[in-house]
Amino acid sequence: MKIDVYSATGTKTTTRDLPSGLFDVRINMDLMHQAVTMQQSNRRMPVAHAKKRSEVRGSTKKVYAQKHTGRARRGSLRSPLLRGGGKAFGPKKDRNFTKSMPKAMRHAALRSCLSAQAKNGAILGLESYPETIKTKAFHELLTKLPVQIGRRLLFVVPEKHDAMLMSSRNIPRIRILRAAYLNPEDVLLAKSIVFVGDSIERAEKVFA
Repeated sequence: MKIDVYSATGTKTTTRDLPSGLFDVRINMDLMHQAVTMQQSNRRMPVAHAKKRSEVRGSTKKVYAQKHTGRARRGSLRSPLLRGGGKAFGPKKDRNFTKSMPKAMRHAALRSCLSAQAKNGAILGLESYPETIKTKAFHELLTKLPVQIGRRLLFVVPEKHDAMLMSSRNIPRIRILRAAYLNPEDVLLAKSIVFVGDSIERAEKVFA
């Protein structure tokens, strides 16, 4: 499978072959779904919290005598049966949503996602990007590349690239990601994926 490679000025220069071990594997939809669900679950932070009777502020004194009143056998005012009391079986902020997958399954899911995007023609290459920080220049590059501005775009760099990161941060829906940090969710959400420099070789070394 071949992709087009563009220069830093946005002109097409050549084509290159994608490594089959990373971009031409069998697409496993179930594994991809499991990996994305794991990512989203691990990012989830529980905030809903209802106080149980031991957390409600107030006295624990028995309201009135157990017998000889003709009324209910009432305990303290913290009871879940009373207004202002605790909540029985309410949501708790210490709930754990963490999921895990073996490393081999996570890497297989990523290869499946990359292969799906490659078959959709969503991958292209960029030879390099200069070390100048200028949003206007980055936007001009986007207008020359075969991408849809305004849709989610993923730029994969071999190492941390401060110039590209700072030049793109005021443009919405742009994600700059190091090759070693590729993940199924970012790959599947992107309308186009641009591999910069030798980021494909870096990704192949880690995930293939």
